[in-house]
Amino acid sequence: MPPRTAPSERQRRLGAELRKLRTRARMSGDEVAALLDADRPRVSHIEAGRVDVPRNGLYKLLQAYGCEEGPLFEALMAMAHDRGKGWWDEFGDVMARRALDLAELESRAISVHLHEPSIIPGLLQTEDYARAVISSIECDRQHLERWVRFRLERQRALAGFEEYHVVIHESALRMRVGDSRVMRKQLLKLIEIARLPHVKLQIFPFEMGPYSPHSRSFILFGGPTPELNTLYREYSTSAEFTGDGHRIAEYARMFERLASLALAPIDPAAAPEDQKPQDSLSLLQHVLYELR
Repeated sequence: MPPRTAPSERQRRLGAELRKLRTRARMSGDEVAALLDADRPRVSHIEAGRVDVPRNGLYKLLQAYGCEEGPLFEALMAMAHDRGKGWWDEFGDVMARRALDLAELESRAISVHLHEPSIIPGLLQTEDYARAVISSIECDRQHLERWVRFRLERQRALAGFEEYHVVIHESALRMRVGDSRVMRKQLLKLIEIARLPHVKLQIFPFEMGPYSPHSRSFILFGGPTPELNTLYREYSTSAEFTGDGHRIAEYARMFERLASLALAPIDPAAAPEDQKPQDSLSLLQHVLYELR
């Protein structure tokens, strides 16, 4: 089978992790090729995610690289033999590769830390809000409903996270998407979701002033082991997935700073009247009142 020309993010990430382990073990590509009874180009294709490595071959590699059996070993074996087939495949004809990769990553993530400065995050959107957002940026009406359905299907991942912590800027609450009915329904859904025990939702208020270092959205995905954490950033025509530990640590510090400056999260265990004054719930309720 010829090398694939467009590997998925999962395939690229597996190859990158194998390259890291090989480099740490100070093994050359030729040594790995001999171990696999393959040629040097095949090793390059494996590390680029363009070809798969057989289960017994991967086992040999991980042992040769000094990766002891444990969480990382098991996670890499699972990544290699997960063929990436999921509900997102049926949308492959209308969704960009980056969107399919994001859905697959969400399905595997253990935790999520997300910052959003301008719109309600996709996993928290109502159907009407999602339709209004997508219709404002996509002109292909023929596929609009399938794009909306894809976004709603992604929301199934929310129940599988051990932790979902999101910091949303107040501007996302006040930016009018659709009419006031759409916005009220959306804000009520935020309150509902924020009461889930594994969800922590905070609002970053206007009163905190400018925060230019954090003006872009980003998502930190926690993997089954720290080595498999992922930073995701989306741009107008592309997306970035990176497992670079230094960048992930940088954005983790950013997120901690944002969370420390944001209003207190909604306490799922407290009754509405027992919520702290000037917290995220009080601001959400204030915006709801203004939308009457």
